[in-house]
Amino acid sequence: MSFKLAVLASGRGTNLQALIDASKMGEMPAQVEVVISDKKEAQALKRAQDNKIPAIFVDPSSFPSKKNFEQELIRILNGFDYDLICLAGFMRILSPFFINNVGKPIINIHPSLLPAFPGLNAQKQALDYGVKFSGCTVHFVDEGVDSGPIILQAVVPVEEGDTEETLAQRILQEEHRLYPLAVKLIAEGRIRIEGRKVFIE
Repeated sequence: MSFKLAVLASGRGTNLQALIDASKMGEMPAQVEVVISDKKEAQALKRAQDNKIPAIFVDPSSFPSKKNFEQELIRILNGFDYDLICLAGFMRILSPFFINNVGKPIINIHPSLLPAFPGLNAQKQALDYGVKFSGCTVHFVDEGVDSGPIILQAVVPVEEGDTEETLAQRILQEEHRLYPLAVKLIAEGRIRIEGRKVFIE
């Protein structure tokens, strides 16, 4: 399998697991090459270890600046052969320095129908606003917050009585389906970007 992924994650790593499972089951012609986390106790690192994938913790507090931290991320990434960076619950906003110097495309999955409700607590934002539908979005990462060209979206109805947790759980099920699909399209060379628009061929 020649198409390889580098995954940045901060938490449970359920989207990472979805990518690993899709790769193993042949649903996605790509494999996870390395997992990097900014949290030592991130379950994502254990998921990587359990699947014999290099799992690397980089402690942001051991660097004098965000730029130095990101330089270390780039240095580590440069030690691996990979084609695409996947953010899977990575709780840091990457700077223009990182985006412009890493040299590979970056994608992210966000639990709302962008451009609605970017940033943190998207499910709470959706419930507070009173929308009838939410969902998730896979998008390319640019220099803004959750503002890059949209690859795929999935709609999840908001049900009466939904809490942040219940809505998040239903959205997560769609994330686990959508993220491997987006990677599959990119790995197969079926994605074309023109300005803000992403075309699937």
